[in-house]
Amino acid sequence: MKKIEAIVKPFKLDEVREALSEIGVTGLTVTDVKGFGRQKGHTELYRGAEYVVDFLPKVKIEVVLADSLTERAIDAIIRAASTGKIGDGKIFVTTVEQVIRIRTGETDEAAV
Repeated sequence: MKKIEAIVKPFKLDEVREALSEIGVTGLTVTDVKGFGRQKGHTELYRGAEYVVDFLPKVKIEVVLADSLTERAIDAIIRAASTGKIGDGKIFVTTVEQVIRIRTGETDEAAV
């Protein structure tokens, strides 16, 4: 099993969720996060004062799925989240050793 963590622009969340649902992903977790990469933030003007916004709002989508779905999920996220501009985000893939559904005690792929 794999865990995919995708950091994307907030306005792309619905498109990514729909793209993952279309390939059979049944659950995911979403967290509001802030960060920066090559984008390095930006400058804003507020009541005549200029200030730098270092951390930009993003959303982190986490999904654990079977190895067989991993590549399709990555492709779906890239298609849905891409704007072609700097700051589109990143995808991290890690191996998951064990999953346990608390309510039923199911383990591994049955628990996903």
